[in-house]
Amino acid sequence: MQILIAGASGFLGGRLVPHLRGAGHHVTQLVRRPARNPGELRWDPAGGLLDATALAGKDAVINLAGAGVGDRRWTAQYKRTLRTSRVDTTATLARAIAAAGDEKPRVLLNSSAVGFYGDTGDRSVDEQSPPGEGFLADLCKVWEAATHPAEDAGTRVALLRTGFPLAKDGGLLKPLYLQFKLFAGGRMGSGRQYLPWMSLPDWLDAVTFTLDREIAGPVNLTGPAPVTNAEFSAALAKVLHRPNLLPVPGFALQAAVGEFGGEALASQRVLPGVLVREGFPFAHRTVEAALQQAVSATT
Repeated sequence: MQILIAGASGFLGGRLVPHLRGAGHHVTQLVRRPARNPGELRWDPAGGLLDATALAGKDAVINLAGAGVGDRRWTAQYKRTLRTSRVDTTATLARAIAAAGDEKPRVLLNSSAVGFYGDTGDRSVDEQSPPGEGFLADLCKVWEAATHPAEDAGTRVALLRTGFPLAKDGGLLKPLYLQFKLFAGGRMGSGRQYLPWMSLPDWLDAVTFTLDREIAGPVNLTGPAPVTNAEFSAALAKVLHRPNLLPVPGFALQAAVGEFGGEALASQRVLPGVLVREGFPFAHRTVEAALQQAVSATT
């Protein structure tokens, strides 16, 4: 399959590209700097520029682009960056797909997030559940809506509502891994909030699973058994053979990172309804198995 991918240099994109190539796909990466090899194509998503001819011969587009949600304090300016880095990129790709006519790709896999559901408390949600409230929920709604030109043109669109893929050198687990290794780990806040984890190998396989099947609409990329933050912390302590003694109070987290701290303490009991219905073969069905894989991985 000929695949065009945006956001290939990020935490997940940097792992997805070799995964797809290892499966025999030909991947072209969209880059904002001058292209350095035939596997790259320059574009300007902020300016809305992607020539529709760039899509000729492409079977699929995967869009993972977006500034890191937890990378900086959420100032008004960074909130705009979070929005534009997702919505402008998606809109540019969707319009280019629509303009490609008979040459358009058959499928667009567009990144989204479980933040769509807001704080669900103890209530389980799946892809049929309505959107929640808050900055991330509002962002996800606009982000997903930006794919409509591609969908209206007849391209299959799947919205990858990703939870927390687990890798010790990136994402949610990276700072927690270091804290626990230094005997300074513990739950965040009350520990009662649900955390929608997923093993990184399962996330990679779920993307290709969605790519290869006629799956459209939202797809929750999470493990089959969400756990509370306290349960997650206990499982990480067990896997690392470390104590689980130093909880981070909610007020301290919010003081350190601002508004993102409040979002980080949200409870999201998100279930992968579509993946389960379609028979996706989870390799890591428990959080302990996913954490064991993450901490033992060599890359």
